[in-house]
Amino acid sequence: MKKKIAIIGSGIAGLTLGNLLKKNSQISFKIYEREDGLVIKEGYGIQLSVNCISILRDLDFDLIDKKKMYHPQKLNFFSIANNKICDLDLTKFNTKNNKYTTLRRSVLVEFLREKLFKENLKFNKEIKKISEMKDKILINFTDNTNDLVDYLFVCDGIFSNTKKIIEKKPPLPEFSKAFAIRSIVKSSDVNEVDSHNISLFMGSKSHVVTYPINQKGELNVVCIIRSNQKNIDDPKDFLEKHIFNQSKKLKNLFINQLEVWPIYVNDKFFKSPNKKIFYLGDSLHAMLPSMAQGAAQSIEGAYELYSLLNKNIKNFEDIYYETRFKKIKPIKKRSKINYFAFHLSSNFFKKIRNFMLRKLVKNEKFLKSYLGKVYN
Repeated sequence: MKKKIAIIGSGIAGLTLGNLLKKNSQISFKIYEREDGLVIKEGYGIQLSVNCISILRDLDFDLIDKKKMYHPQKLNFFSIANNKICDLDLTKFNTKNNKYTTLRRSVLVEFLREKLFKENLKFNKEIKKISEMKDKILINFTDNTNDLVDYLFVCDGIFSNTKKIIEKKPPLPEFSKAFAIRSIVKSSDVNEVDSHNISLFMGSKSHVVTYPINQKGELNVVCIIRSNQKNIDDPKDFLEKHIFNQSKKLKNLFINQLEVWPIYVNDKFFKSPNKKIFYLGDSLHAMLPSMAQGAAQSIEGAYELYSLLNKNIKNFEDIYYETRFKKIKPIKKRSKINYFAFHLSSNFFKKIRNFMLRKLVKNEKFLKSYLGKVYN
């Protein structure tokens, strides 16, 4: 008998899982999305390390127009004043077919959606109630429709509305006391920035990252700034106080439209007591954005769930969560280390950091341990 599955959320985690499940004829599924799915915003960039590219390639990722992505070869480390410290060779972690990749998030989302059948995607579906019925999960929607499934996979983000409905006291995401500001610029407008690679500019309580996202010369720009403020009314003024007062050289990176949002994290690992309900992506493990692993871990988590279902392993929830937590725990730890190192204020400690960086980017043993275990 076919297993019936409901996926909540049509982001990267949910769409990747749907594309994987489509390969198994013994599984039927639907992806439910609260928003109207007809419009895909162009959006900003994401980085995909080699740990998830092989998974995407099994879903025909190679068919995406090569002009819509980029393969940076280096990560440049700079001071906020644009003085180069050193660089890391990213190709060390590549294989013949799997390369570190950057692109717009919307390009990946659109690709994954187009590969699904229309009957697999249901938009404007908001959950009203979830209950158990004869070893199955009954989902009631606000439009008075329902679905009875064997498993429920929740992928609707860090502020998961589904988790709030299901669980009595789920751990709440915590404000990291930091904000992210994103933009897209043309490389021709910022000649001082390496338009072919990832560049990290480290400042006091802040850092800025730039990287190419396609072959059209567009660069993704993201700035992370620590602040106790509750919100930002004027991003230009906020940047002036926290970035441009340290370096005027980066001003051209923020000449276009800006998007601002507070950064929330979920440090507490949580699994549902209901063995038919699974969390993945940011619903499970939202982390600081200093390892560029958000999208990659959503894809990996989807693949791990699919593999367990495909092998028809009974009571696989413990295996899934044990595998996920084992992978995520060191990534979160590294993210915090990076976050601390990127934001040093003391000139003395900056000199020590820069000295150590020059040594570590050339240390094969360290790179294999610190990054290799994440990327492979």
